[in-house]
Amino acid sequence: QVQLVESGGGLVQPGGSLRLSCAASGRIFSIINMGWYRQAPGKQRELVAAITSGGSTNYADSVKGRFTVSRDNAKNTVDLQMNSLKPEDTAAYYCYLTRRIRDQNFTSWGQGTQVSVSS
Repeated sequence: QVQLVESGGGLVQPGGSLRLSCAASGRIFSIINMGWYRQAPGKQRELVAAITSGGSTNYADSVKGRFTVSRDNAKNTVDLQMNSLKPEDTAAYYCYLTRRIRDQNFTSWGQGTQVSVSS
């Protein structure tokens, strides 16, 4: 089993910054991908940012230039630095981790942390 624990959500004014952190524990081997999804009320969950074990990154168009994803392979953590936050960034943010085992992908999820952007 894999456990993911997120921290760092909260309420921030437009234009402000937040940093989300996610720590993985348990059977954390063969990791190929880590990152963050978000889900706003009434909307589908969407990928925000992902980072491979080699350090390649992928971002949603809506956050490019504002958000930065990083990971520490030794500590099994993944962070999301969010700058210039907008009200439309308000959502529950979920950390995820994907492992590749015997040609199959297995994805684990955190419990989510709320980010609210409002004046």
